[in-house]
Amino acid sequence: MNQVQVIVHRQARVLTTMQLARSYETDEKLIQQNFNNNKGRYKEGKHFILLHGEELREFKRNFENLGFAPNLNKLYLWTEKGAWLQAKSLNTDAAWDAYEMLVDEYYKVVEQQAKDPVELALQTSLKNYQEIKGIKEDVTLLKDSMRIDGRQEHALKEQGKAKVFETLGGYGSPAYEKLSRKVFHRMWGDFKRHFLLPRSMDLPKACFDEAVKYIAMWRPDTSTAIEIESYNKQTKLKLVK
Repeated sequence: MNQVQVIVHRQARVLTTMQLARSYETDEKLIQQNFNNNKGRYKEGKHFILLHGEELREFKRNFENLGFAPNLNKLYLWTEKGAWLQAKSLNTDAAWDAYEMLVDEYYKVVEQQAKDPVELALQTSLKNYQEIKGIKEDVTLLKDSMRIDGRQEHALKEQGKAKVFETLGGYGSPAYEKLSRKVFHRMWGDFKRHFLLPRSMDLPKACFDEAVKYIAMWRPDTSTAIEIESYNKQTKLKLVK
């Protein structure tokens, strides 16, 4: 990866979208697309700095050699945490290798301008606190966005099958032979509506325990319950006759 021109803005090192794309060996449009698709995860001031108006005009004057388009009316500058989210979205070896280099050789190189040791210590302490807080927020956000893994998905499916088996009275019951598919469909339909899911297995990992309890407590609606009971009774009467 070529030497990256240093840009310091608002007392922090940042990268333009063009610089980040070149570092990650990808296209600027893909960087912007990843941002647009995950806007809820990006926070201005933490992951990026958005320049426009007079601040943008001054920035363009200071960095004319970067070759900005004359009609450019807004510009995104990426912080270290923003570069991490972009690397996570791309998830390529080139992006992760470049991100590691940027952390070691670009973002972490900070000029200390404290007037005395006490001020320096306070600044370091505040920065460490902010970084730890930011990491915790990122981890929480990542956990909330993760869906259940294969093992959990299999466990829910098996629990669902067992619940249908129990509801219909077992494999040998007349209702199971005729209504198992219908009841299975109803149960997972109720499941998706309860958790607001397009697909049952898109369940967030954080909701797994609640999902287990939901299936255990699930009961068919009144009309389905009556249909099950009625079908079993009718079949039993036929067998008696």
